[in-house]
Amino acid sequence: MKNFQFQNPTRILFGRGYEEKVGAQVAGYSKNVLLHFGGGSIKTSGLYDRVTASLKKAGVEWVELGGVKPNPRLSLVHEGVKLCKEHKLGLILAVGGGSVIDSAKAIAMGAVIEGDVWDFYLGKGAPVDALPIGTVLTIPAAGSEASTGTVITNEEGWLKRAVNSELIYPRFSVLNPELAFSLPKFQVACGVTDIMAHLMERYFTNITHVSFTDRLLEATMKTLINLAPKVLENPQDYDAWSELMWAGTVAHNNLLDTGRVGDWASHDIEHEISGIYDIAHGAGLAVVFPAWMKHVLHHDLNRFVQWSVRVWNVEMDVFNPEAVARAGIEKMEAFFHSLGLGTQLADLEIKDDRITEMADKCTGGNTRTVGNFVKLDRAAVREILLLAQ
Repeated sequence: MKNFQFQNPTRILFGRGYEEKVGAQVAGYSKNVLLHFGGGSIKTSGLYDRVTASLKKAGVEWVELGGVKPNPRLSLVHEGVKLCKEHKLGLILAVGGGSVIDSAKAIAMGAVIEGDVWDFYLGKGAPVDALPIGTVLTIPAAGSEASTGTVITNEEGWLKRAVNSELIYPRFSVLNPELAFSLPKFQVACGVTDIMAHLMERYFTNITHVSFTDRLLEATMKTLINLAPKVLENPQDYDAWSELMWAGTVAHNNLLDTGRVGDWASHDIEHEISGIYDIAHGAGLAVVFPAWMKHVLHHDLNRFVQWSVRVWNVEMDVFNPEAVARAGIEKMEAFFHSLGLGTQLADLEIKDDRITEMADKCTGGNTRTVGNFVKLDRAAVREILLLAQ
């Protein structure tokens, strides 16, 4: 196990009705805030009214910025930065899923600098300050409600890039499982797959003596496998949603990173797919992960065998460990199919005409590798995308 430091400062307010108390949380930081959200669903559901009533009760004034799309856009971030500066706003309240929260984090970094926040996403420096952020989560998926990460898409070149900084941990996050009751089944499926991907990125590591976090990761994966069918069958199952929502937060709040180094190549590869084709992140991960696994399988066959046996209940066969590992991959693919997701690029109606372009972008023109479990160059990324056809 590696040395590590762990701290997660995000205050979690979990359970029914906490969105009606969000004003008091906001007022502890600022009385003048940016209310950031996506489409009209928070208004038709009544969530907008409950949140704004709480803000009014706490004496908080707000400026609104809606319109966040999946794969949140840099152009809207720039608009939010402008509003924060013009109105001297002191906090960003993100009401929505991971896309809204990621957009809020980008605005928070951009609002305190003179230059372009996109430079951080290109690796040109790192943030040294940010406005505080609060969230009201509506979609368990990205884990952005308690993470250091943000991912933004720049429409110029359709580049999708990430920033990680402890400065953008949300100060507080409201998690009410009831807010997920009305989610379309496709969003539920993509959310579950995103959470599963966060766990698998961490699970496949070269660090040894990490059996404790192995077990935590395995338990969380099994929780998803057991609960996803329940919430799809009964979208108002509060108990199942509660566990699934909390699993999504813990999967990406850095607790399960402790002492280990995750891979993250599949995320990097998927960012090129969704950056170009604007597909749902979870749908892209369901395609990339099986192909990545098949490509790197023999790097550490024992770890894949362990994952197959412990997570997917594949029967151990000491005389044919590769068959055990491949059976686990097949069971994962079957799970994604059971959620209604495809596991090939063709299922996303993506042909092979831009595979070379995606591999090139992913590796910066073959100037860098992606992944830690196995370091992948441009040729390897291209091979994985071809496996995903």
